[in-house]
Amino acid sequence: MIAVCGVMVTARAERLARDTGLGQAIMGAVFLGAMTSLSGLITSLTAAFEGHPQLAVSNAVGGIAVQTTFLALADILYRKANLEHAAASEANLVQGAVLVVLLGIPMLAGFTPGRTVLGVHPVSLLLVAAYLFGLHLIAGAHHAPMWRPRLTRQTHSEQRRTGRTGHRQLLGLWTVFLLLAALVAGAGWLIAKAGLSIAAHTGLSEGVVGTLFTAITTSLPEAVIAVAAVRRGALTLAVGDIIGGNSFDVLFLAFSDLVYRGGSIYHAVSLVQFFWLALSLLMAAVLLLGLIRREEHGIGNIGFESFLVLVFYLGGVLLLLG
Repeated sequence: MIAVCGVMVTARAERLARDTGLGQAIMGAVFLGAMTSLSGLITSLTAAFEGHPQLAVSNAVGGIAVQTTFLALADILYRKANLEHAAASEANLVQGAVLVVLLGIPMLAGFTPGRTVLGVHPVSLLLVAAYLFGLHLIAGAHHAPMWRPRLTRQTHSEQRRTGRTGHRQLLGLWTVFLLLAALVAGAGWLIAKAGLSIAAHTGLSEGVVGTLFTAITTSLPEAVIAVAAVRRGALTLAVGDIIGGNSFDVLFLAFSDLVYRGGSIYHAVSLVQFFWLALSLLMAAVLLLGLIRREEHGIGNIGFESFLVLVFYLGGVLLLLG
């Protein structure tokens, strides 16, 4: 269900980005990123509400890491140039910087007192505020950019709207988009139940189940959409969906803290979850560096950032299983 919906939504998201004037970066960061993250959000919320904080947090941070890896895989499939070189835009750069900031906030939470206000840790409120401010910055970068990337033969530019789209057509596009989002959310609830069952019947830790099984499964839309968008030539949409989806995924921690009834969720997890949080921040920083450096060709015709992201993720998996 998640994979099929991911394929169906890509073309509609690209058209909405063009016809509404939002642009691929905004469409990917806000609407597409949130839509593709619904299954993971429901998974984390279900796990946290039922008293499994490690599964909830592992699903969130594991999803961020694997989705960043999916962007590296999309870079491999795009053979003309490094994907981060071709999809250069100020909006994507701002998204990357916002993601690094959002990942740094919950890392600090583990070193703060575990006191909560009405069952919610103050860091959760800070996360939501930082995310909303980040969206404001991303929108400003799209509508009034302060700089533009140096154009090369491989630099991709979005197709601008050439004609007016009727309100009925736009309403139809939004309706289908939201229907697909609802199907993805329903699939996320089933995945959460399956993940808890796997942990109970196999003896695997919730950290392993969340980081690998549920995180990878709920991240399938990002993989499908990234590949489909690259094949359609919507490169900015592909990068925006991954980075924007990752930023939204950080909010899983805030929402999970809200429904977790055992106090602060940041103080109910182990070092495994904080390791993956730090690893995700490292991968996001490397990706941001790649967006700034804009290497046209690198190792295996991909950028250095894609190569390092793959190495970091595989290393993290080996450490987790070891």
